[in-house]
Amino acid sequence: MIAGSWLSVAAAALLGLALGSFAGCVAHRWLAEVSILFPTRSFCASCGRTLTWSENIPVVSYLLQRGRCRGCGAAIGARTLLIELACGLWFGIVAWRFGPSWAFAVYAAFGWACITAAFIDLDSFLLPDFLTLPAAALAYPAAAWLLGRGWLEPLIGALAGAGFLWILRFAHMRLRKVEGLGLGDVKLMLSIGALVGPMGLPLVLVLAGLTALAASVFYLRRPDAEGLKTAVPFGPFLALGALILIVWKG
Repeated sequence: MIAGSWLSVAAAALLGLALGSFAGCVAHRWLAEVSILFPTRSFCASCGRTLTWSENIPVVSYLLQRGRCRGCGAAIGARTLLIELACGLWFGIVAWRFGPSWAFAVYAAFGWACITAAFIDLDSFLLPDFLTLPAAALAYPAAAWLLGRGWLEPLIGALAGAGFLWILRFAHMRLRKVEGLGLGDVKLMLSIGALVGPMGLPLVLVLAGLTALAASVFYLRRPDAEGLKTAVPFGPFLALGALILIVWKG
């Protein structure tokens, strides 16, 4: 059954595009190791020129400018466009699935954090604490009270998910003497486990494993690939598995 009207879905998608523009800014500034808060206005990474409002329209500005700065002509890069589209699509899907509700607010915010963190992880192999820790802190009360799950199920899900990945990480370190999973993945699983519950965790891990395996083909084809030792970030695929399960099962 369609929960949200097409008008509410369109409005949610537009909101997602706008917040996706901010997510793209957050990801770019974190990866460039510059302040996320200052300057408050967006600027060109190449020439430093402050962007006008017409250069900050999600998706539209990128397409009209053909992916280049209007001032210096430098390529902007597709990351911002992809993040905007991903956020717009996610907000629209959640509005269609859940309609105007607390579930929409919770899952939309969680998806925004996941998309931002995933694009950072894809470039840096790091999941930043400023995204994973607030998500972990807010997911439990959101699941317990706003989603009506009670206090026990989200707690078990959070501890089971994070605990399972921590054990895998510890075992890999002992056996292989190298890090196979980062602590960022463990922290991300705190929020995922709280929102999907303990019964949803196996499917999240299966979906994450399958999508990561498919994506590994891309990483193996990179010039710096080291065969089976080639690193593949797992955080984006954990997030993808969680988002798929949320839409599928609610």
